[in-house]
Amino acid sequence: MRNLLDYDSPAAINVFLRERGLAAQKKFGQNFLVRRRVREKLACALAPPEGSSVWEIGAGLGAMTAILLDMGARVKAFEIDRGFCGILTELFSDSRNFSLVEGDVLETWKGEGARGGAEFLAGNLPYNIAARLIGSFIESGLFFKRMVVTVQREVALRMAAKPGSPDYSSFSVLCSSVYSVKPVILLKGECFYPVPNVDSQGLCLELKEASSREVYSPLFYRMVRALFASRRKTLKNNLLKFIKKEAASGSIKAEELCVELLRTAGIDPTERAENLACEDFFRLSTVLTRQLTINN
Repeated sequence: MRNLLDYDSPAAINVFLRERGLAAQKKFGQNFLVRRRVREKLACALAPPEGSSVWEIGAGLGAMTAILLDMGARVKAFEIDRGFCGILTELFSDSRNFSLVEGDVLETWKGEGARGGAEFLAGNLPYNIAARLIGSFIESGLFFKRMVVTVQREVALRMAAKPGSPDYSSFSVLCSSVYSVKPVILLKGECFYPVPNVDSQGLCLELKEASSREVYSPLFYRMVRALFASRRKTLKNNLLKFIKKEAASGSIKAEELCVELLRTAGIDPTERAENLACEDFFRLSTVLTRQLTINN
């Protein structure tokens, strides 16, 4: 690795970028974490063993990349900014443990996932892609042993929310279906450059043991989203609408089936999705899948 810039100095970063005709771009959600103590805390939470594989999303100028490589990890960095890709290549191309994937991670990750994925994931995720990216990993069955991500506080609250809380959503269920979500550190705006006008949160997502997580079908995730679609409506009303959409047979008695499914799953028809745990959704999706298979 070549000599690195001072990642903790906004002034040094600004000069470094200006000399290369570059700047942080708001459209990419580029805010550099300028607190080494925080970067080290996040890296320690990820704790990749020496020689393990790590995907780093939004590597930027390589502040976290450098720490992960020093820990002995094999880092595959995803970066959308062409100028930053050039800097990452300049700084780390002489390391055999570093590789770079250029382009939008929402479009490039599947190709890399098909090659085997990675054991760990780290990333300072922009607000506009955080939920979409993590959701697409989970729904596609690409799981990491551990993920440590920095997201806006609003997203973090949704990811870690429990049933009955105002932040609980279909995304909360999605995350809890395969991961245990725990806070790592709260980050105020001044931890970043440029300074954002919102707080961020570092989160650790630990993959549940195989015996503690189920194999979720695509119908499970579709059903969960549908049951949260109209939060003020009862489960019965939302489920009825979903059954009518999913059922291939026009002769199916949707309302009778809806009541029977909820009874079999042991769920009160007047309950609302925001009060159900992931296990409740799983039981319901299991009986629904079975019944739709019979009817089709």
